[in-house]
Amino acid sequence: MTTTVTEVPLGATWDGHAVHVGVYSHHATAIELCVFADVASMRETQRIPLERSGDIWHASLRDAGPGTVYGLRADGPNAPADGHHFDSSRLLLDPYSRALAEPFSWTTGHRPRGVVINDAFDWRDDARPHTAWTDTVIYELHVKGFTAQHPDVPDALRGTYAGLATPAAIAHLVSLGVTAVELMPVQARADEHALHQRGLTNYWGYNTLGFFAPEPRLAAATTPQGVVDEFKAMVRALHAAGIEVLLDVVYNHTAERDDAASTWSLRGLDNAGYYRLQPHDRSRYEDFTGCGNTLDTRRPNVRRLILDSLRYWVREMHVDGFRFDLASALIRGDHGIDPNAPMLREIQDDPVLSTVKLIAEPWDATAEGYRVGGFPPGWSEWNGRYRDDVRRYWRGEPGTRAALATRLAGSSDLYGASGRGPTASINFVTSHDGFALADLVSYDHKHNLTNGEDNRDGDSHNLSHNHGVEGPTDDPAIRTRRSQQQRNFLVTLFASLGVPMLSGGDELGRTQHGNNNAYCHDSPLSWTPWTAEQGADLALLMFVQILSSLRRATPILRRADFFSPHDHTVRWLRLDGTPMTQDDWTSHRESAFLLRFDGEQPLDVVFTETSATVQTRR
Repeated sequence: MTTTVTEVPLGATWDGHAVHVGVYSHHATAIELCVFADVASMRETQRIPLERSGDIWHASLRDAGPGTVYGLRADGPNAPADGHHFDSSRLLLDPYSRALAEPFSWTTGHRPRGVVINDAFDWRDDARPHTAWTDTVIYELHVKGFTAQHPDVPDALRGTYAGLATPAAIAHLVSLGVTAVELMPVQARADEHALHQRGLTNYWGYNTLGFFAPEPRLAAATTPQGVVDEFKAMVRALHAAGIEVLLDVVYNHTAERDDAASTWSLRGLDNAGYYRLQPHDRSRYEDFTGCGNTLDTRRPNVRRLILDSLRYWVREMHVDGFRFDLASALIRGDHGIDPNAPMLREIQDDPVLSTVKLIAEPWDATAEGYRVGGFPPGWSEWNGRYRDDVRRYWRGEPGTRAALATRLAGSSDLYGASGRGPTASINFVTSHDGFALADLVSYDHKHNLTNGEDNRDGDSHNLSHNHGVEGPTDDPAIRTRRSQQQRNFLVTLFASLGVPMLSGGDELGRTQHGNNNAYCHDSPLSWTPWTAEQGADLALLMFVQILSSLRRATPILRRADFFSPHDHTVRWLRLDGTPMTQDDWTSHRESAFLLRFDGEQPLDVVFTETSATVQTRR
């Protein structure tokens, strides 16, 4: 192989003749490209110095192509007090690597390496569904957990991208009326060393190692190129069924921690150029995520990394949108949250990204970061206020009737002032984070001892209710109340204006046995049950299917604008059919009411102290 110098984009890309490599680093004094014999070998066959043009280091490799295994070594100041951790003895992963040479593992001791891939793929007649927000039903799922126990998915494909693409898996989603799957993180991840020592893993994946590479542990394929192609084939299959693919993306922090053992990529390439450092102690990170570091989106190079990654997943992987984990951390300026942050503007102004679905988790790990309702037009949000108000109402807290009505009507108090409509609200009662629906009605307290943190982790404020017994019970009356309560939550969700989101497995009664932070359990504790023997509630599944079908048949539930005071298509009534009064709404004595929808498909939704029911009218 010989090298020539050319202007190249960042990362390692193949143009059919050569591999072009580009790396950003402002503070490095030298960067070398390390080429390996193959995926199986840790033997370097070449070290090639990269040439510097400004802050971009680059080279071209003639006669190289897809399958080339590579890493980087960066030299520069090793001055922790100034935020620099350069060490040329450490092999580093190119942050733009589109595939990993092998899955991350503490056991092998191998450093993460990138692999050059061929972007060519037979997309056939792939067409993006482009489902309107008003018609969208989101299903949040974990790629592995969704099919790990599915009896109709071939054993070799269970828990993989290919497993999600099987007819059996897709048929389930279609039966629920799902129009978009929101995949929990599929970007390459690393496990925290503390979890490894406890025999656990970062199953959820909110610990990103590479923003461009799909996680190889979620693939049936065993080659780097095969992993990428398998992901694309999954997207193609879901699109063919009319289902959009949304990615839950974690750009607020990375898997690198404040120690040399986890210096895998950005920290070794230019720590001070990528991460937010404490202004008065640059040896330490600012932490707005609870994970030890925060990427510095005030810097143009960091925003470029994020936008390049997002565009790659849209253009090359054909995904249809993103849910941004702890999105408030991405819009922090020098003095706190900046509603006009460059990160927001650049995403919204981007000709590619402005055409896909954008969802913010509108908070971070700080009180200041709680910004539900605070993101601009063009964004939808996980509505944490919806979750909490619905839970308060159904656990019987007095004086919550008006709050529930506001959430049913699309949360105009949160989204009306910005000119957004109900579809800015992603309505959910449960998600991956917290109790599963079956546990929300079965536990008053979290039970996270198996996480190995003495039950300190996870939220203690769950707004849950065990109905008299903590956990499993044979008492038929309690079991009946719990079953009804699950249905109450689901009726509320599907009868609300906005975009409903189901947490995967809730429709089948999935339980985590009171664990409300099961991020580290890659086991049946976290996987979806499919059969009665596995604990699946098949009657509940049928109930959700009916609710979803009813929503599709009722246009008023899918409207794009809020109800106006003079809107005669909706009426709020007492159970005797008379109009609700202001005193009724503020009363702490009663909670029942009737929501009557008139128009093309007349419908009554009846809320009593113990039940929510839907009644169609002729």
